[in-house]
Amino acid sequence: MKFNPADKIQDLQYFGEFGGVNPSISDSSTYTFISAKTMFDTFEGNADGCYLYSRHSTPSNLYLGEALAAMEGTETANVSASGMGAITPVLLQLVGAGEHIVSSRTIYGGTYAFLKNFTPRLGIATTFVDITKLDVVEASITEKTKVLYCESVSNPLLEVADIVGLSALAKKYNLKLVVDNTFSPLSISPAKLGADVVIHSLTKFINGSSDTVGGVVCGTQEFINDLRNVNSGASMLLGATMDSLRASSVLKNMRTLHIRMKQHSLNAAFLAEKFESDGLKTVYPGLTSHPSHKLFKSMMNTEYGFGGMLTLDVGSIEKANELMELMQYKNVGYLAVSLGFYKTLFSAPGSSTSSEIPVEEQKEMGLSDGLIRFSIGLDNDIARTYQIMKMCMKEIGVL
Repeated sequence: MKFNPADKIQDLQYFGEFGGVNPSISDSSTYTFISAKTMFDTFEGNADGCYLYSRHSTPSNLYLGEALAAMEGTETANVSASGMGAITPVLLQLVGAGEHIVSSRTIYGGTYAFLKNFTPRLGIATTFVDITKLDVVEASITEKTKVLYCESVSNPLLEVADIVGLSALAKKYNLKLVVDNTFSPLSISPAKLGADVVIHSLTKFINGSSDTVGGVVCGTQEFINDLRNVNSGASMLLGATMDSLRASSVLKNMRTLHIRMKQHSLNAAFLAEKFESDGLKTVYPGLTSHPSHKLFKSMMNTEYGFGGMLTLDVGSIEKANELMELMQYKNVGYLAVSLGFYKTLFSAPGSSTSSEIPVEEQKEMGLSDGLIRFSIGLDNDIARTYQIMKMCMKEIGVL
């Protein structure tokens, strides 16, 4: 049977300590042992099912990790206190001093800043490439390369990575393919396409209520064990641990993820088609005009659509700011960073979520200062929303 991520989440059944339909929350920072030997064995990594200390793991975090691993089709997963708290340990676990990463040039600004400005202090070099060109990716691989890094759908330009093609390159050169799937949960399943490690910022679509930050690393049991190792694990030693109460909250929100993603995708596709028809420079993977439309279609789990993210280029930062302020005033949504909320969120990434990328490099990758990134909400009547947005655009002269 074809892999269906929502079915995998639905099939998980947990019982609380007293028969509750939600698992009990483990509200403890440390855990007791019946014998001193068991504590020793746990420190050595030889005592399955025993909890040591919440920075290592908790029952609540393991429940959430199990659900996310089921969704992505990996052996297991490890949750963290933020998306960057997932990304940074993975890269530091896989790459050491004197080694090299090949990364997509269009990635989340925080990831870009980590690779561009921070990891060189540790002797780790990164080459940023157009991830859509496999020949360019291959030409950038050296004998010191350890990781290929990309986003399934890139932030903010919505470029689509050929995960199958990148996986073939990773295998050819004995590299690890690490894919950030934050923009396309359920729609794309990178591990099923050949990715070795799949990362999410749980802050976004997966949690869906913009009330917490969180992250996850999905991978093999061996790799997750390495991340959690008390002596050498980057997740354990860097300490970006998710709180048990938050893990429980995210797990409950995951139960509606499939419904939400379908509506996000439906609404975004409607607006993208309308705005493209109006003559606006619109980028959305579901449009046939998108250069990677066919590629996305070949990888996707069809029923969840092409995602909730789209961009419009209105020509200048002044027009972008004027439009966003007016749309917020008219209650279309919020002028705010992040994504995956039930209300539409919009920002000009060149001066916000991608501001870590130097202006000259933004221009080189095609990130104009008039670009607005939209995370389309769960609006019940998206045609009504479109009319309000169109009225705002006419008022300021974009249309």
